[in-house]
Amino acid sequence: MRKVPVGTAIRVRTPASSANLGPGFDSVGLALGVWDQLDVTVVAEPGLRIEVTGSGADGVPRDESHLVYRSMVRGLRELGVEVPSGLLVQTVNAVPHGRGMGSSATAIVSGVAAAQGLSACAAAAGEGRPGAAGEAVTIDLEAVNSLASELEGHPDNASATVFGGMTLSWSAQDDLPIAVGASEGEAGTRHTVTVRLPLHPDLTAVVFVPETTLATHTARALLPERVLLRDAARNSARAALLVEAATRSPELLVPATHDWLHQEARRPSYAASMDLVDRLRADGHAATISGAGPSVLVLTTTDRVDSVRSGADEIWTRLVPGIPAEGVTVRLR
Repeated sequence: MRKVPVGTAIRVRTPASSANLGPGFDSVGLALGVWDQLDVTVVAEPGLRIEVTGSGADGVPRDESHLVYRSMVRGLRELGVEVPSGLLVQTVNAVPHGRGMGSSATAIVSGVAAAQGLSACAAAAGEGRPGAAGEAVTIDLEAVNSLASELEGHPDNASATVFGGMTLSWSAQDDLPIAVGASEGEAGTRHTVTVRLPLHPDLTAVVFVPETTLATHTARALLPERVLLRDAARNSARAALLVEAATRSPELLVPATHDWLHQEARRPSYAASMDLVDRLRADGHAATISGAGPSVLVLTTTDRVDSVRSGADEIWTRLVPGIPAEGVTVRLR
């Protein structure tokens, strides 16, 4: 296995994301301009040292169970690179934890991208071209996307965080026949395919973030195992319309963000958020639950941003983060 030289230091920047955007359940994601930062340094002294500041710092482990570290280790092993015996991992978390803004996806993508960056550094050092501080490190975004989506369990947040902008993702494995009696897991490795949508230049986002948190697994536990055919048909029509609205016709954003699959089923877990969604939609704004909630996302145009208000600023933190065209990046330090 290849080794990463002592002294190698990289910085990874990874954006937040919103998933679903109404009807695009587990498939559509949107990058948001709130950034986590990860610094990884290979040190001579054996052992793992993790330092965490920012959102969720009090509840994040400082050992090998840390999500960023676990994702990085998995990525290194996939690349045939030895996990360094001495590592300093420093994270600055700006993405709110447990708010439906993809904090777990940012952690996973950061770790997998760091593995790619360390692998590239090992290869460059072996060729006698170590590079200079601040220099961009080329990483395989497709590989990051596929592994991060596998580790996350669904591609919506991960893909938007990897590529930036608005993404539409699916599993190539879904296109293959599954033998009778075989489970989905037995059908073979799932490979995520993602396309980036060319967004309308006026499209932007407003996010309302509450103080309360909601675990993704709690929200997903409320989802029904079956949905009515008419609701599935309605949802597929609106998911298709969402692409048109986001890319060419933002005047269609309100009908394009109507959902029949997941939001109403989860209303009890984020009642205040759904009340805000209802009020905003009644005022003509394309409001949805952001990911698993409880944050609320509004897709709008730049000329309407100031009119998107919660009416209860003591409950909600209002963000206008922008939609970054670029996703995760790695640079030398």
